[in-house]
Amino acid sequence: MTTTARPPVPGIVRNRDPHELRRQLRADLAGTRPLVVPGVTDALGARLVERAGFGAMYVTGAGMSNALYGLPDIGLVSLAEVVENVSRITAAIDIPVVVDADTGHGGPLNAMRTLTQLERAGVAGIQFEDQEMPKRCGHFDDHTLIPGRHMAAKIDAAVQARRDDQLVIIARTDARSAEGSIDAAIERAHLYREAGADALFIEAPRTIEELQQVADEFRGIPLVVNVVEGGKTPQLTVEDYANMGYTFVLFANFLMRSVIHAAQESLGYLRRNGETTGFEDRIATWQTRQELVNLSDMARAEAFYDQPWGERA
Repeated sequence: MTTTARPPVPGIVRNRDPHELRRQLRADLAGTRPLVVPGVTDALGARLVERAGFGAMYVTGAGMSNALYGLPDIGLVSLAEVVENVSRITAAIDIPVVVDADTGHGGPLNAMRTLTQLERAGVAGIQFEDQEMPKRCGHFDDHTLIPGRHMAAKIDAAVQARRDDQLVIIARTDARSAEGSIDAAIERAHLYREAGADALFIEAPRTIEELQQVADEFRGIPLVVNVVEGGKTPQLTVEDYANMGYTFVLFANFLMRSVIHAAQESLGYLRRNGETTGFEDRIATWQTRQELVNLSDMARAEAFYDQPWGERA
């Protein structure tokens, strides 16, 4: 029987248990420094976020709709499509993943099934929101909400479906936009907290005063602030958000929008010049690309397992 140390195979075999990642996320949310969390749409983006040194990532529903299907964020992506994509992402990295599960894809029983499938996929946190289907991006207009107690029932159902009590359930309300009042959003958030939500996400406060009001109301409870460049919420520094009391500072689509801008510039160059000569310093090197997908680790693993059993050096 061989005792030779086996090489790692990142991207195929996870190094960290999902339970450990969930505990890490909870600890970070309870810490004194806020988590700065980029959004991702796919496994390659997830690798970039992990290698940049971030402590968690967020699978953005808007980003998946835009990047994977070329569709707007109006609730057109199915649960099966979300689970498939999230499974690819969790397999590729070893930091906590939080998933935008939109409305839970239906009523309370749908929310239970959504949580169950995403929990099996290895996520550390799941976000549910209180819009009616078809839902809309929180920084769009014309939102319609389900009754607050119906949303609370969804949260309660999700809590009951959870098998790992370290999995973080985030409740989001869009009442600030739909009902035109931060007080209405705060009232709903209290209800969702009572129903069992671990963290709260009041989408699209309009002013610094509204941001502070939310933070003061829920002091000591993990809070999400969604930073949308050009959106409805004031764009402050991370230190400003931290001083208010926010523990999860989300940049849901910054990476995707950066990629769009870079791709437009690159394709414009190619279209104008008919070649890429002179653009090499503005693209990733061949080596960087292969390192990002762990080619050298895969090659070592292939060489190891190609040796006959019992004869490995």
